[in-house]
Amino acid sequence: MADKELSMYDLIIETHVGLERQGPGSPEMIVKALSFLDDLDRISRVADLGCGTGGQTMVLAQNIPGNITGVDICPDFINVFNDNAKKLNLAERVNGIVGSIEELSFQKEEFDLIWSEGVVDNIGFEKALTYWNSFLKKSGYITVTCPSWLTDERPTELEKFWVDAVQGLGTVWENIATMQKAGYEFIVSFVLPEKCWTDNYFIPRETAEEALLKKYAGNKLAEDYVKDEKYEVELYAKYKSYYGYVFYIGKKV
Repeated sequence: MADKELSMYDLIIETHVGLERQGPGSPEMIVKALSFLDDLDRISRVADLGCGTGGQTMVLAQNIPGNITGVDICPDFINVFNDNAKKLNLAERVNGIVGSIEELSFQKEEFDLIWSEGVVDNIGFEKALTYWNSFLKKSGYITVTCPSWLTDERPTELEKFWVDAVQGLGTVWENIATMQKAGYEFIVSFVLPEKCWTDNYFIPRETAEEALLKKYAGNKLAEDYVKDEKYEVELYAKYKSYYGYVFYIGKKV
């Protein structure tokens, strides 16, 4: 690919397409979240919105019955997703489709569970939960993760980073209030442990970024991209007591 054709989007996709996860998390935390859900059976319908390559989706399928549809805007991710479902003999009830999580093609009240890890902050916590509500059956569950403030005050450097990245974060208590406002009974929230960031995401991502720098040696866009990603890792190491990835679980009223 010529330098002039390379985009930031290309770099993001190329970095993440080979990773098991496209954001912080772990199988253990998925199982913990599932322990708060009841009444899922073999006819349950589940949507994993912003599914990426399906690392978390496959764990879901191995721990709950029912049919799961993954949705992601990136065709490369969905190709890997469906290949993974086949390799794990899950393709009969796990399928990935290309689509926007802001313009879903499903029927109203189609799902018993909407799952989404690490994407709601890109479109706004309130906007996402409000829009997705109509696709859940009454008493259906919503389970999402997103970075959240754990304190009321935080360093200016850190706050600026998240404002620039996703227009800012909400605190845990603000997000809980937003979930209730959007039409859900709040069930539980919990913070992901540090290794969900470091071992399960940052370290694999750094390996992919080093390969990217070799492939696009001398390309300023690639160098700037990796520099920005490293800055995110440095901020987490420095300020992790102020924020974290948080699971939020609610039930449609």
